[in-house]
Amino acid sequence: MHLTILVGTMTGTAELVAEEIQDSVESSGHSVDVKLMDGLDASAIQPDGAYLIVTSTYGQGDIPDNTRTLMESLQQSRPDLSRVRYGIFALGDRTYAATFCLGGKQFDEILHDLGAQRIGAMLMHDASAGTMPEEVALEWIADWMGRFEESTA
Repeated sequence: MHLTILVGTMTGTAELVAEEIQDSVESSGHSVDVKLMDGLDASAIQPDGAYLIVTSTYGQGDIPDNTRTLMESLQQSRPDLSRVRYGIFALGDRTYAATFCLGGKQFDEILHDLGAQRIGAMLMHDASAGTMPEEVALEWIADWMGRFEESTA
């Protein structure tokens, strides 16, 4: 299996999480590409691909600056993603309850609207919980990969 991890980040935390996930998934024998979303458009999401979106939320519930081109391209071109499978690892802070993990939720919404199939539940990491997102990611990705493999059987 090949997994592409698309990273939306302002401070680098989401990129660190993606790299930890990459190491874990590769150690189980799968291939992984990690791509910052900088400058990517809808063509970056291949029709039969498997994707993991790792993104933070910024400002007043906004997606990170480096994700804007991809999000706008998906909204405008509206490709058929019905054969795409994906997962979401969203980073946020519950002290901002109204906008908690809204960046990840926005990606989940557009991918769902375009027909993509989410595997498992979206992980919403809370920065105020005192846990390290990369440690939470390692626990979550093992379960997610199991669900992903079941969905392809």
